[in-house]
Amino acid sequence: MQSNLYVGLSGQLLMERRLNTIAANMANQSVAGYRSEEVSFHTILAKTDKYPVAYAGTGQSHILRASGIVTKTDNQLDIAVQGDGWLALQTPAGTVYTRDGRMRMLATGDLVSLDNHPVLDAGNTPILLDPEAGPVTIAKDGMITQNGRQIGAIGLFELSNNAKLSRYGNSGVIPDKSATPILDFTSNGIAQGFSEGSNVNPIMELSKLMTISRNFEQISTAMQNSENSLRDSIKTLGGA
Repeated sequence: MQSNLYVGLSGQLLMERRLNTIAANMANQSVAGYRSEEVSFHTILAKTDKYPVAYAGTGQSHILRASGIVTKTDNQLDIAVQGDGWLALQTPAGTVYTRDGRMRMLATGDLVSLDNHPVLDAGNTPILLDPEAGPVTIAKDGMITQNGRQIGAIGLFELSNNAKLSRYGNSGVIPDKSATPILDFTSNGIAQGFSEGSNVNPIMELSKLMTISRNFEQISTAMQNSENSLRDSIKTLGGA
C-alpha cells in the first residue's frame, strides 16, 4: 500500500487545524481576558501493512493559561487578577470563569460583567452594591468597600492544572473539574483600576504561521514526489 500519501494527507489535515487555531488567536488578540489556544501534536500507529505506519493525529487543542498584558485604566470597576486565579460569572451555561475583570454596576446595584453576567463572590453568590453609597474600593483580597462599609467580596478561584477548559464566549472558560476558592492572597489577588488583555503573542503566532506554511509545502512536495515515483514505477513495470 502507498501509505506515504496517506501519511502526508494526515499531516496536512493537522496543519489545517493549527492554521485555524492561529487565525482564531490573531482575531482575538485585542479581546480582554482572551486565552490563546494551541494544538498538541501526536501520532497514530497503524499496523495495516507489513510494517507499522505512523500517521499524524488531528491534534488535541488546549487553552493556554498564561497571563496577558495588564493595562492601567483608573476605572474603579476594572480589576485585573494577580497570580493564577480566575473570576467567576453566573451565566445561562452555569458558572463561567474569566480573566476579563471589566465590570459595571446596574441601577439596581447588581455588579455584572460587560456582558451582563453577575459577578460572584467566593460562595458563588451574585454581588449587590449600593448605587447610592458612592465610590467603590476593591482591596487585593477582593473585599469591596463603599463609604467605609464592607459590601461584599469578589470571589477568586483556582482551576485545577489538569482540568480541561472549554470556551464560553470570547474570554470565558468552563472547566471539567470543580474550581476552588482562593483564600491565600500572598501570591494571588486583585488590582483595582487595571484591565488584563489577551495572552496572545502576535509575533509568536506569525512565526508559527510561517513554520506551518513551510511544513505544508514540504509535505505537498513529498507527496508529489511519491506520486511521481509511483507513476514512473508503473510505466517501467508496464513497459517490461
